[in-house]
Amino acid sequence: MSILEIRNVSYTYQSQYQKTDALKNVSLTFEPGAVYAITGKSGSGKTTLLSLMAGLDLPTQGEILCEGTSTSKMDLQKYRREKAAVIYQSFRLLPLLTVAENVMFPMELTGMKAASAKKEALRLMAKVDLSKKYANRFPTMLSGGEQQRVAIARALAMKTKILLADEPTGNLDSANSENIMRILCSLAHEEGYCVIIVTHDPAIAEASDYVIRMNDGEILS
Repeated sequence: MSILEIRNVSYTYQSQYQKTDALKNVSLTFEPGAVYAITGKSGSGKTTLLSLMAGLDLPTQGEILCEGTSTSKMDLQKYRREKAAVIYQSFRLLPLLTVAENVMFPMELTGMKAASAKKEALRLMAKVDLSKKYANRFPTMLSGGEQQRVAIARALAMKTKILLADEPTGNLDSANSENIMRILCSLAHEEGYCVIIVTHDPAIAEASDYVIRMNDGEILS
């Protein structure tokens, strides 16, 4: 059974001066345990599609279903907390919090006590190859690859089974890109996450289980 379904989705940006059809009747299904790469040139609609899957907005037409329920019938804030975690190209770590505190943050928002959150944060850090020695460091003390691993650990702390990644290797060199992709593939194949990556990087697409190509708001393959 699909964990996420895009059903006849269209999305239109409307400004005072013009209308732009960013997505045109897109239909897709995503299964747990697989890595999907969404590729296409700038303006192809892939980032808009990711935003809708992340619950940042609703489609103009059609619907997005998570585990069979349309996002239009959900509290989108709750959906973003409980169903779909986003990993960004720019990491978006909180600079005044340590690595452990960044990972703990989503858990503490749900009411988890600090001691329990800290223990779980260390477990999640280990899952992305960050040892305890990183716990008290601040984001500015880390390399780009290390910061992205913290961002993945923070996403895992949200306990969702859908990981949406927006150009997660865009700021990284090839070695760090390969490492991040290895972690994301492991999460999908070994732990059953549904990983959906928007990327320009052909190496990321090649390492994915499925590649979805977009152009002018439509699916090519």
